[in-house]
Amino acid sequence: MLLKHWVMSYKRLGDYIQLVDNRNKDLKVTNLLGINITKNFMPSVANVSGTDLSKYKIIQKGQFAYSAMQVGRDETIRLALYTDDVPAIISPAYLVIESKDENEFIPEYMMMWFQRPESDRYGWFISDGSVRASLDWERFCEIEIPIPDIDEQRKYVALFKGLLTNQKVYENSLADLQLICDTYIENLIKKEPLKRLGEYIELNEQRNRNLKYGVDDVRGVSNNKQFMPTKANNAGRNLEKFYVISPGEFVYNSRTTRMGDKVGLSYNNTEETFLTSWNNTAFRVKRDALDLLKPAYLYLFFYRSEFDRYARFHSWGSSTEQFTWGDMCNVHLPIPSIEKQEAIVTIYHTLETRKRINEQLKESIKPLCPVLMKGVVESMEINVKEASYEI
Repeated sequence: MLLKHWVMSYKRLGDYIQLVDNRNKDLKVTNLLGINITKNFMPSVANVSGTDLSKYKIIQKGQFAYSAMQVGRDETIRLALYTDDVPAIISPAYLVIESKDENEFIPEYMMMWFQRPESDRYGWFISDGSVRASLDWERFCEIEIPIPDIDEQRKYVALFKGLLTNQKVYENSLADLQLICDTYIENLIKKEPLKRLGEYIELNEQRNRNLKYGVDDVRGVSNNKQFMPTKANNAGRNLEKFYVISPGEFVYNSRTTRMGDKVGLSYNNTEETFLTSWNNTAFRVKRDALDLLKPAYLYLFFYRSEFDRYARFHSWGSSTEQFTWGDMCNVHLPIPSIEKQEAIVTIYHTLETRKRINEQLKESIKPLCPVLMKGVVESMEINVKEASYEI
């Protein structure tokens, strides 16, 4: 007689999951999503103009989207669990997967297992040797994972979901603060006289002539209004022509067609000095206007989606549309008293602080999936050893 008859073992994944192929035949679902390398859903960047969306697959809450083709290239299993109540559509190239019986195998538990770096490395290892090095459905089903009884699965899932819920509640408070900032600006637009921005800003022509700043200081501009590490390879490149961006200064990319519906614009709200390409436009609030217009307040005006729409509408060109420096100077905005500007900037600074805390929270949660799954494996090993003894 064995001491433990419920010993958990590694089990073939294909025995617990199945494919789903539900197409968007009546075109009722319009929310098109993709999945990224971090195993999250994101708005699709594909141009679907003229595309027959009736062939796209519908994904529902509790189902997975899986991309088999990019595992070898990315060394990551692109798998994402859909958690929204409202269905979405995904590319026909993706597979839709679901648990055969959620009373035996919980989708969240499976997602936790595939959040582990070890799972990605194993998936990369077993992907085939073709050009795409894909991890096809049949081979994916052969993966074995430890599957404890349903109560154990629920325990691990509840612990992880509790942490995620707390982080999401904190993240939702950021949206409330952002709404306060945006609403405040909109009310000012309605109540305050509008001033021409060109009276308050000037081009920044400071170049990196003395090569004081190097490759590590180069930044690009993103359409989420943040500086980001440049994607360009600047090794060995002459950086003399690059603009020097001091704290409190701005950069924007006048070529709006490259940024979708947004304007690539960044504000240096740090104490560091950056470099940016001469292909961008660098500017700042005039020194003699700093008592009238706070750069942080101006950034809040730029950050609004309404400004993106305005800039795209006023962009001109044929193959490449541009929002020129002249267009920027012709922007009209409310410039209230410095006290009112400081009040909303204070809320903005609180928002930025909480954003950083939220990112730290998310980073602290990421390693917990491997830790929890390690506990599952170790528990399994202990049970196997106990079960090897007979009375």
